[in-house]
Amino acid sequence: MASNKNALIRYKTIDQCLRNTFRRWVLDDLIEACSDALYEYEGKDVYVSKRTVQLDIQMMRSDKLGYNAPIEVYQRKFYRYAEEDYSIMNIPVTDHDIKIMNESIQILRQFKDFSLFKEMNGVIERLEDSVYANEKDNIPIIHLEKNDQLKGLEHIDRLYHAIQNKQVLKMVYKSFKARNESEILIHPQLLKEFNNRWFLLALGNKGKLLTTFALDRIVSIHNSEEDIVYIDQHIDGDVYYKDVIGVTVSENVVPELVKFKIDNRNAPYVITKPFHTSQETISKDELGTTFTIKVQINFELERVILGFGDTIEVLAPDRLRTRIHGKLKRALDRYE
Repeated sequence: MASNKNALIRYKTIDQCLRNTFRRWVLDDLIEACSDALYEYEGKDVYVSKRTVQLDIQMMRSDKLGYNAPIEVYQRKFYRYAEEDYSIMNIPVTDHDIKIMNESIQILRQFKDFSLFKEMNGVIERLEDSVYANEKDNIPIIHLEKNDQLKGLEHIDRLYHAIQNKQVLKMVYKSFKARNESEILIHPQLLKEFNNRWFLLALGNKGKLLTTFALDRIVSIHNSEEDIVYIDQHIDGDVYYKDVIGVTVSENVVPELVKFKIDNRNAPYVITKPFHTSQETISKDELGTTFTIKVQINFELERVILGFGDTIEVLAPDRLRTRIHGKLKRALDRYE
């Protein structure tokens, strides 16, 4: 559980304690109550220190979260609200809060036709009513790229819940290269979006090999009728994809240092939107800027490089330079 959520649970717990005026609360009582509340939410013991609760009280007293809670100490050890009717749950929504919620609503509305967000339609409408959105604010001023015609989006809900509930599925799949459909038992692990397309990372037949499946090539998905125990790989997407651009990860391939040069006119686009988190600027001259990234060489990397056309030159490694040269030569041949 995120630390900020833990803090909110503690604030709410302290608030509930101080609203109970039939009991006198010392600091140890508040610590115990916070520990019990976190145990209830997380199902495990969570250590709450004296210093943590003291800082929580200090935060609640301040206006950083808009609480300005009138918490006072009496008889040198007991805590209470100076105003008996006070509660942090009664804090009114400010104009700034309404502005932020309006902006959030406009972003959420762009996802309302997306299968995973369909159930949020009513929530969004109620939010709009609650924050009294002005008519002039109903036109979105943030537009996110999306493609409602993408195939496979209808599978996201099913896969999402299968991962969440650790279910083995029977999937009928047909890759672009295959002549026939194939039926596969999968242990779904992670949903991944790249370049406005969706992919599923799953353990395939017999649960031995992690495989990436494109959602637009899934024919159907059903619950497995076989008595198979789900294998959870505990995949952290940030870790699993840290050495690649895109979704193609080869477990036995070592990342390589890729060096490339972009002409000076286009270099700012690469500086402000790096190819990869490992990107470094090596040098700059009158011909362009030289960069390096350390990644696995895969199909997606080649597509990114080819997307820059004649403005980029791969300097290393040689085999990548040769592959890009060959692709560009074949492309040129099409125009001759």
